[in-house]
Amino acid sequence: MTMSKAFFDSDIAWCPGCGNFSILRTFEKAVEAAGIDRKKLVLVSGIGQAAKLPHYTQANVFNGLHGRALPAAVGIKLANHELEVVITSGDGDMYGEGGNHLIHNIRRNVGVKAFVHNNQVYGLTKGQASPTSELGFVTKVQTHGVVSPPFNPLAIAIVEDCSFVARSFSGDPKHLQEMMVAALGHKGGFVLLDILQPCPTFNRVNTFKWYRERVKKVDESHDPFDRQKALEVAFKWGEEIPIGIIYRSERGSFESLQPVLRKGALVGTLVR
Repeated sequence: MTMSKAFFDSDIAWCPGCGNFSILRTFEKAVEAAGIDRKKLVLVSGIGQAAKLPHYTQANVFNGLHGRALPAAVGIKLANHELEVVITSGDGDMYGEGGNHLIHNIRRNVGVKAFVHNNQVYGLTKGQASPTSELGFVTKVQTHGVVSPPFNPLAIAIVEDCSFVARSFSGDPKHLQEMMVAALGHKGGFVLLDILQPCPTFNRVNTFKWYRERVKKVDESHDPFDRQKALEVAFKWGEEIPIGIIYRSERGSFESLQPVLRKGALVGTLVR
């Protein structure tokens, strides 16, 4: 595990106009606003454009294989649950190749935070449909359009009683920072923050304009502890796309339920 350079000292390999730039800038602000000690911050990623984010900020970093960010993140968290472990990867990496890991670690309620950059396309591998691509979405591979319905990460997380489920939009940095700070401050178990992030190169459908016309903050009267209502919100998509904290659960984290882990971290802090 290595300490990455600050993002302003690195060449950034993202396309001009990529939503990842906004996510990176906002993440920097959120870490400071949340008072996170960067020596105890571990960023874990798999493979993809979103998975490059840890290279451009100041933190401990572990890059895993495609779809395998979560096993590494969980191993780090359980070895030393005093660390703040954040997964930052894309929709293909987390919902496709890593989908099985996602479902079962939500079920276990391990206290890691998954910040998923959801651009509804595979960016690094040049534009194939991802698990969240819209029906009919045409690519060089899906030349007749996507025929399978998109994966609904929020609904799956709520069904599995995820500790904290939220969505935001990279085109609204203020809201995104609020969601990131809330996620970083959450101590109850698994966190899923789905971040809508346009890809100007390979997804010309779900653009910044397309999202701005549709994203809408959840009503202030919404009770995130009401599971049924949260599911109703999670299934809204199309002319209205809700953003905000969708669901919260009060069940104990995996670490808090393990007698050995309750006594403290299995190892000392990795960076002193």
